[in-house]
Amino acid sequence: MMTNLDILVLLVVVVLIFQRLRSLLGTRPAEEKHIRLSKESAEKLYNILKTESEKFEAADQENEPKTLTPVDDKPLSEIDQTLRQIPNFHKSQFLRSAERVFQITTDAFNKGDTETLEMLLSPKLMKKFQEIIEQRRLDGISAETDFICFDRVDIIKAEISAEQTARLTVEFASQQVNILRDKDGNVIEGDENYIQNITDVWTFERALNSTSPNWVLISTKK
Repeated sequence: MMTNLDILVLLVVVVLIFQRLRSLLGTRPAEEKHIRLSKESAEKLYNILKTESEKFEAADQENEPKTLTPVDDKPLSEIDQTLRQIPNFHKSQFLRSAERVFQITTDAFNKGDTETLEMLLSPKLMKKFQEIIEQRRLDGISAETDFICFDRVDIIKAEISAEQTARLTVEFASQQVNILRDKDGNVIEGDENYIQNITDVWTFERALNSTSPNWVLISTKK
């Protein structure tokens, strides 16, 4: 069963595949305009993907065995109590999608792929990312991340504001190899042979009364 975050990730992947195919098919004529996925096209594609996911969800429910679920007398944590207030929310599926968003965002940031980042980030966070990307470009610095694995991914904070906006803070503990190179390709930060244990804390936001079901990344911290 696909979540709304799953669908957004799939949409990003579709855009990346489209860009890759376009590059493989040859160069564009000089007078041809740069092709971008318009907001209207993105919404249409999102609706198609959402419809397909709902079909799979209905099929899964029909095939799901009707068994009794044991009663768990253990009291819910404060976080889980908050998560229960979010309509159609599934914690495990959200975290799997959050892992993919983490890797896609990190890769797009290193490559300076602002088109992909704009689909995932809030305007305020996007501005910060753009400033770093531009400064690296001016300094001739390139970034590389070799992602090894996640050691732990979990929601460490959940809140719903009076304005019915849900914010979920996710802690990502992962193993990575991070490198910064200068314009000549020399390593100026990091070690190609050293795996770092890194903990990132990202916050996702979604207005519960919004017509858009998408979660947006609003904050990243180490």
